Amino acid sequence: QLSEDVERVSENPTEEREGEMEVHEDSSSVILPDGELGTTTPSLRFSKTCLKNVFSVILLFIYLLLMAVAVFLVYQTISDFREKLKHPVMSVTYKEVSLYDAPGIAFYPGRARLLSCKHHYYDHIPPLINPGQPGDIECTTQRINYTDPFTNQTMKYALVVQGPRDVKKRELVFLQFHLNETDQDFSAIDYLLFSSFQEFVSSPEKAKFMKDCESSYSSWKFSGGFRTWVKMSLVKTKEEDGSETVEFKQETSVVNYIDQRTKSRSDQLFFVVFEWKDPFIQTVQDIITANPWNMIALLCGIFLALFKAADFAKLSVKWMIKIRRRHLKRTHQVTNHIS
Repeated sequence: QLSEDVERVSENPTEEREGEMEVHEDSSSVILPDGELGTTTPSLRFSKTCLKNVFSVILLFIYLLLMAVAVFLVYQTISDFREKLKHPVMSVTYKEVSLYDAPGIAFYPGRARLLSCKHHYYDHIPPLINPGQPGDIECTTQRINYTDPFTNQTMKYALVVQGPRDVKKRELVFLQFHLNETDQDFSAIDYLLFSSFQEFVSSPEKAKFMKDCESSYSSWKFSGGFRTWVKMSLVKTKEEDGSETVEFKQETSVVNYIDQRTKSRSDQLFFVVFEWKDPFIQTVQDIITANPWNMIALLCGIFLALFKAADFAKLSVKWMIKIRRRHLKRTHQVTNHIS
C-alpha cells in the first residue's frame, strides 16, 4: 500500500498540489480536531512498514544461517573424502569355476620315496592292496634340484606333482610315501602349493621358478603314520599397482592309519590327499568408497545454494533500503502537507 501511494504521488504531482491548495483553503474555513490530521493513517502505515522490516531482517538472518550450514557441509564433505582416500575398504568377490588351473604341489621328501600317486573322483579312494609296496604312479610328476633361496648354499630336492583340476567331479590326488628308516622322533614331509603346474612346466628356468615359489608361498607338513586330507581354496589379491598375487588357504584333517601288515616294521608310511574345497575363487582388492563425481555434484549443489542465498540476501537488503527511502519520502511529504 505504501509503495502504491508513493507511486501514485510521484505520477500525479499536480493533483497533489491541487489537493494541498484545497486543504489550505479548507483549513482556513474548517478547523480539524487535534490528532485527526496526519496522525492515524501515518502511524498505521509506519507499523506495517516496521513489521515488513522486521520480517526482512528475520529472513536475512535465516539465509545467513543457511549459508553457514552450507559452508560447514562443504568442509565436512571435503574432510570425509580425504579420510576415505586414506582408508580404502577391502572388497571380497567370489567367482565360480568348473575347472581350476591345475596347481603344482612341490614335495620335499628327503629320504622318503614315492610309492604311488593316483587321481580319484567323487571322494572315492579304494582300499590299499599292498600298503608299503610300490604301486602305480598315474600323476604327472617332475623332479628338480635347486639351491635354497635363503642360504644359496644348500641344495634342495623337490618332487613336483600336478594337482586336481575338476572341481565338479570332486577330483582328488592321493599319494603314498615310504620312509625306510629315520633317526628322528618325529617324521614328516614338507610341501608347498603354487598356482599353476603348467607355468612350471613351460618355464625355461625351473630352478629359478621354484626358488621364487619357495620365497613367495608358505610351506606345510604332513606326518607319517596318518592319512592327511588337505582341502584347498584359492585366494587372489589385487595390489594397488595392478599386480596380482595368489595364495592358498587350506583345511587339513588327519586320520590315524592302522598298520595291518603282518610283521612289525620300523619304516614309516605317509598318506596325503589333495582336493579343492569349493568351486569359488576368492578375489580380494582394496577399493576407495569415495566417489569424486558424487562429491563434485554435492559441492555444486551447495555452492549453488550459497549463491542463491547470497543473491536473495542482497535483494532483501536492497528491498529494505528502498522501503526505507519510500517511508522517509512519504513522511517528508506528510510533514510538508501538515505544514
